[in-house]
Parts: sequence; structure tokens; C-alpha cells
Amino acid sequence: MTHEVVNQVPPLTGHDVADEAVLLDGLAREGAGWAEPEVRELGRLAGTEQAQEWGRLANENPPVLRTHDRYGHRIDEVEFHPSWHELMTVAVTHGLHGSAWADSREGAHVARAAKFYTWRVDAGHGCPVSMTYAAVPALRQSPELAARYEPLLAGREYDFGLRAPLTKNALLAGMSMTEKQGGSDVRANTTQAAPQPDGSYLLVGHKWFTSAPMCDVFLTLAQAPEGLTCFLVPRVLPDGTLNALRLMRLKDKLGNKSNASSEVEYENAVAWRVGDEGRGVRTIIEMVNMTRLDCVIGAAAGMRLGVTTAAHHAAHRRAFGKYLIDQPLMRNVLADLAVESEAARITMLRLARATDRSVRGDASETAFKRLALAVSKYWVCKRWPAHAAESLECLGGNGYVEDSGMPRLFRESPLNSIWEGSGNVAALDLLRATLREPQTLEAFFDEVALSQGADKRLDAAIKETKESFADTTTIEYRARRVAEHLALVLQASLLVRHGHPAVADAFCATRLAGDWGGAFGTLPPGLDVAPIIDRATPKVG
Repeated sequence: MTHEVVNQVPPLTGHDVADEAVLLDGLAREGAGWAEPEVRELGRLAGTEQAQEWGRLANENPPVLRTHDRYGHRIDEVEFHPSWHELMTVAVTHGLHGSAWADSREGAHVARAAKFYTWRVDAGHGCPVSMTYAAVPALRQSPELAARYEPLLAGREYDFGLRAPLTKNALLAGMSMTEKQGGSDVRANTTQAAPQPDGSYLLVGHKWFTSAPMCDVFLTLAQAPEGLTCFLVPRVLPDGTLNALRLMRLKDKLGNKSNASSEVEYENAVAWRVGDEGRGVRTIIEMVNMTRLDCVIGAAAGMRLGVTTAAHHAAHRRAFGKYLIDQPLMRNVLADLAVESEAARITMLRLARATDRSVRGDASETAFKRLALAVSKYWVCKRWPAHAAESLECLGGNGYVEDSGMPRLFRESPLNSIWEGSGNVAALDLLRATLREPQTLEAFFDEVALSQGADKRLDAAIKETKESFADTTTIEYRARRVAEHLALVLQASLLVRHGHPAVADAFCATRLAGDWGGAFGTLPPGLDVAPIIDRATPKVG
């Protein structure tokens, strides 16, 4: 025999993705223990070969734009592979989109975050799911519109197709802000909104990035007579005719291939105002903040997939006489990856709780969330690409091959740092928050102070971080470093209070005390890495 297959790793299928202590303990701690059965149900589905095949096929068969039908009529439709619709059906029926807003139970937004995290077999379809979730608080700036559309945005039925929104059983919402001349600087937008006698507006302009263009409604920004304003734009008008949203082309992106991202031209598109004229940024920022939360959740889920795939590979692959997972240096790498992943997950859950309590009117949690979300969006999303690259390398050459799934994970990893404000935007936003709303910084340090005395390294890091705000002359130049320090003390505080002692010790020794080389796999000797690796290794079979 010339081709006997030995020493190959079995597929990572047939396990419960949600079967991890940091998620389930956090679910109970943050007020959503009641959701564990549904989270576990999703976890078991996410671990199946079928679900993973849906994710693969949706990315290998990306959406196709059809601007006209065979007769020359403008149709502006996007065709998706059937696997996309399977993924969307699971997401919507399990309430990963707007359903949390219709759930009065404490912890509803924590439960939703846990489910969104668990069902990450494909990142692309998470985009319309996330935008639908985020659209609700912005839409509430216009109670009349919210009363009509919000129940449909929470509906648990995936009702695909171009039909008048209020005739459908459920809706998906998108967001269309950026233009080619401005990017993140949305105040440079040139799209014009002309008021009409019936209270509607007609929009004329070009949008550079509109993801998931087959959503039913979009929140967009345009220049009204009183300034930049937020609008609700339906794909189909109440009489069943297509609104004048012209899909010009789909973007050819690095990753996120299953999701259609498009350029759109408004040719007198009909829209309805959301919030007051001239307050568009303030109105839509509610949506942006919610999607920033999902950026953190998505990065945490990506790290989890990376490290569990690496640990699974190492547990089954032999080299130089023993399994990789028993090789000292590989154990260092795996443990370091696991520490980073757990820190991201515990932060994600705390942010979800802050969101849940903020929705319920808790002022202190609102202040904490305002700063902690910007900080975490910056840091967790920045850490993911390096984490994905190291996870891929654990598989060696096999990890560089598309069949492993790791190249797709790696291509996805830069997106969350760019989406909803790149690194500089997030870092500057946290400075803006501390300047305009000083209570946000106070609430943040009140949170991390809950760990006071538990670890000397953390106490010292908190003191140093507070002192970094003293020099205001260079703080904008140092904004990324300030964001990093804030993120690290928040993660360390949460791990010290709620995480596994070995994980907390390794995090403080490296990320805070400086006994770390920077690259993954440079943990110092003397740490107890066995439980850290065990927690990261999936239980298959």
C-alpha cells in the first residue's frame, strides 16, 4: 500500500459548542441562567457536520447580484445559496436578531448574546442578524414607526423575499451610512433628503457600503434641510413596488464572503424620518453601539473556534514520538491562546449584562457600558487576527489549506476591528466619552475596583491606568495605549473575580506584569497550564 492514511485528526463535529464553563457559568452569573437549555440546543446544532457544511457552502458559493431580469426590467435582487437561508432560518427562529427587545425577562440580552456567540458556524449571516438587533433602539426615536415595525423585527420567522414590509410575517433591518468621500466621517455625507407634503422624504445619493442589501428596511443618513438626519428606507414600498434603491455592485471582500455587501444609489428613494432633523448621528449611534457589542461577541466566538480547533488537532496529532498536546512548547501556545479567548468571552458576557440593565434604566450600567464597550471593541477585535494566525499555525501546513476551515477564520478576523469604527475611531471615542461624560470613567473604575486586593499585579495596573489620564496634552496621541490598558484591567478584574484561578493568574502574570514575550506561546514557567488547556479542548463523542 502506498497511501495508507494514518496520524490524521478526526473532524471536529458531534459536540456541544456551548459546553464550556466560561459561557455557562457566565450565563447564570449575568442573569440568564434560564436560557441555558436553548443555548445548549444551539450548541449541539452548531457542532453538527450539517451546520458546519452550511457555513462552508455559503462561503464557497457567495451571493450573486441580479440587477435586471431577462426582459430588461430593473429588479435589484441578490441570489443566495440555499445554505445561507438554512443559516438564517436557525438564527431567526432562535431569536438572535430582534427578539430580545420583546422579551421582558431579566437577562434577555445576555441570553441573546450567548446564542449569537454560540451560533457562529458562519460569520457572514451574522451581519443582518446583528443589524436587525441593533435597529430597534434607534427606531424607538420615532414611536410611531417603532409601533409598526418593531414587532416584525422581533418576529421569529425567516420571511425572505421582496414584499411590502408590513405585509410580511417578520423583517430584517440593515444600515447604510458610509459614503466614498467620508468613510467613518459620516458628517461628510452628501446624500440629500427632500421633504414631501405627505411627511416622507426623497433621497438622492450614493452609499459606499450597504451590507445585506436584501434586508427589508434600512436605517440611513442623509442631509435634510436642518442637517444630517436618520431615515428609515424600505426595499419595497407599501403599494408593492420596488423603492428606488439601485444596487450598483457587490464588494469583493477579503472575507465574509457569504454576506452581500453592496454599493447603493438612491434615485429619489422614499424614506421616513427617524428622530429629529439634524440629529442623525445621535439617533443612529444607538444602532452603532449595539453592533459594536456584536463585534466583540463575534471576535470572542472566532477566538473560541480558533483555540478549540487547535487544541482538538493537538490532542490527536502525533509528532516526535508523542501527541502535540503533550509537547511542552505546544502546551505553552495552547494555554496562551486559551487565556486570550477566555478573557474575551468573560468580557463579552459582562457587556451583555450592562446592555440588559441599561435597557431597563440602570444609569450606572449605562455609564459603564458607554466606556467599556468602546474599550472592548478596540481591544478584543484587535487581538483576534493575531489569535487566528497562531491558531492556524498550530495545524501546520494543514491549517493553511482551505479544507481545514482555518483560512476562512483568518480572513474573517480583521473585519470586526474595522466594522462600526476602526481602531482609531474606537480609541478616540473612548476619549470623547471620558471628556463629555466623566461619569463613564468613574463607573468603569468602580467596576474594576470590585477586584481590589485580589491580585497585587492588577492593583498596580489599575493605579497606572488611572494615572495615564493625568497628561491631557498627549492623550489623543496615546489613545490606543490608553484603550489597551483600560481593556486589560477590565479583563483581569473579571477573570480574578469570576474566572478560573489558573486563567486569571496567567493573564495577570503576562498581560499586566510584563512576563510575556508578546507573541502567543511565551507564558513564563511556573504557571498551571493543565486546567487552562483542558478547558479549551472540546469534548467530542
